[in-house]
Amino acid sequence: MKTSFGIAIAATLVNGCLLAAFAAPAPAQPVPAAYMQQGPWDAPPPELDEVSRRGFHDGVEGARKDYGNHRRPDVNNRDEFRHPHVPERDREAYRHGFERGYQVAVDHLYHGRL
Repeated sequence: MKTSFGIAIAATLVNGCLLAAFAAPAPAQPVPAAYMQQGPWDAPPPELDEVSRRGFHDGVEGARKDYGNHRRPDVNNRDEFRHPHVPERDREAYRHGFERGYQVAVDHLYHGRL
């Protein structure tokens, strides 16, 4: 009887160790530096021109407003994106920056990404 009890305990310990080994999460892989933005998450990327930087900032603020008001994130619902208050020649650059800033903010605020 001692032998079968000892075998049962040993089997339980081995099974427990195997389960723990398979249930352990894989170690997190480091994020390549190329994917990380330097500085605060809401800082415009340095390659943007002045009009795109303004759009980026306004996009971040638009996403913050949507998040604060519990709205579904959709850049097309932002009046500043659809009807930007910039000269006609700057609208494409502004919208490009706005959309990029909005997406960065959505990733950060709604999905917890940096």
